[in-house]
Amino acid sequence: MLPRQETVLQLLLLVFGIPGLALGQDGVTNVVATPDQIIVSGRCPPSACAVFELAPFETTTSVSARQPLVVLKGQTNFSIRVPRQQRSVDRLYSSFVAVEPAPQTRVIGTNRFVEDFRGFSRNEEPFPVPASKKGLQVQMVDDALALGIKHAALNVNLSSLVVLTNEPASLPWTRNGNEKLYFNAARVQALDRQVKTLSESNVVISLILLSYASSRADINKLMLHPGYDPKAPNHLGAFNTATADGVRHLSASFEFLGERYSREDRLYGRAVNFIVGNEVNSHWFWYNMGHVSMEELAEHYLRAVRICHTAVRKYSATGRVYLSLEHHWNMRYQGGDARQSVSGRKLVDYFNQHASAQGNFDWHIAFHPYPENLFDCRTWNDKTATFRDDTPRITFKNLEILTVYLQRPELLYRGAPRRVILSEQGFHSSSKPDGERLQAAAYAYAYYRAAQLSGVDSFILHRHVDHPAEGGLHLGLWRHDDATSSLVKKPIYEVFRQADTPNWESAFAFALPLIGIKSWDEIRP
Repeated sequence: MLPRQETVLQLLLLVFGIPGLALGQDGVTNVVATPDQIIVSGRCPPSACAVFELAPFETTTSVSARQPLVVLKGQTNFSIRVPRQQRSVDRLYSSFVAVEPAPQTRVIGTNRFVEDFRGFSRNEEPFPVPASKKGLQVQMVDDALALGIKHAALNVNLSSLVVLTNEPASLPWTRNGNEKLYFNAARVQALDRQVKTLSESNVVISLILLSYASSRADINKLMLHPGYDPKAPNHLGAFNTATADGVRHLSASFEFLGERYSREDRLYGRAVNFIVGNEVNSHWFWYNMGHVSMEELAEHYLRAVRICHTAVRKYSATGRVYLSLEHHWNMRYQGGDARQSVSGRKLVDYFNQHASAQGNFDWHIAFHPYPENLFDCRTWNDKTATFRDDTPRITFKNLEILTVYLQRPELLYRGAPRRVILSEQGFHSSSKPDGERLQAAAYAYAYYRAAQLSGVDSFILHRHVDHPAEGGLHLGLWRHDDATSSLVKKPIYEVFRQADTPNWESAFAFALPLIGIKSWDEIRP
């Protein structure tokens, strides 16, 4: 809730010499958070202005229903300080905007969010630097460690974590000193066991944050975007960034995970990567908020990513937040219409433009460079993965297109390119006689190419074990033997195990003739 008019007298207005102020730019230009205060800086135009606070789910159209924080007369630089806590609301998530007073009521610039976090008591450990890029979406922890993984991705369904009342099986958690929330203790503890066991073996953990439709309508109302369509094919929804209760529970869920897995004592293990949603550019299928335009999708997704970043940054100085994209780059997935899927590049460009205007932050990209045809693992033959700027897809064949694109000046964050993790991709082993050898060769090809790219931090394979409900795809290191009801290692298993060892070249040698090359140097990015 915003302060009432009478609290304006309690605001401190500092005039002139404001750090971070963009010269010549009117409106709010910088927002800084300290443990106790939010500092809003900017410049008022000659016609005077009023500064408003907006909740994270609100747009600038909401100012007409709000009392201003302060009204300024005439052109001046300003710096407004307000308490960070307003009753049970943490203004860390708020945005701030300057508006010309009535009758014009023109928004000056745009609303801006916190860009700088100062003096927070949080984990300052540097981001880990693992020995290799080899990773896996883990199903069997012991086997994953035996394979020598350095990265692991774990799915976290927020809809199954949130509990609405204090029940015997719930885990209470308090934020902001007085706000009590509850989570499913059994599910949290199961996640703890995975995170702790893996991180104690120096595995870098990425949490894939999702929200599946629940059997409970009250959970869906909170956790799924109001536009979610029950006809969504995978029952995977966009996060609810449209309502006050939705944002409250979403930010609480992100904070709960950020606090739990950023502790310096590593009581529950450490997670450093937080991937927001899944394959958002094919949103109807994997991040459903109904039939929406690219702009609507990007604006709500930006809210979710920023909320996650803010929640993580409260507890970790170096934890990273990622956008999730599949391999359609300059084209959209053709399985739906233009209000069901968008091109990845178009989405990123729009996202970046608006994120920068509203207060830049260090988001990164979790990319899925599956082969052009998911049922043909021979990604080196991909026709729509070209080395042109307008390539329809980005797969392992032309992966460097993505890292080059991220070096564009407008996409840099504090002078450095956004980082890339390959958080989900795999290779189908067909039932043909050479199907499993080709799968292993595809992994060798992909791992070699990814390992050469300095802008790519990890290559996390999907899947650990073939899954019967994956549309006929057999992507695992293991397959099911129906005759014996047991798991059997496929050839890719040993290739994966050796990928980052001194024996990699001999383990990969079988793949050279299958790919049609004589030396790995022929496919060096």
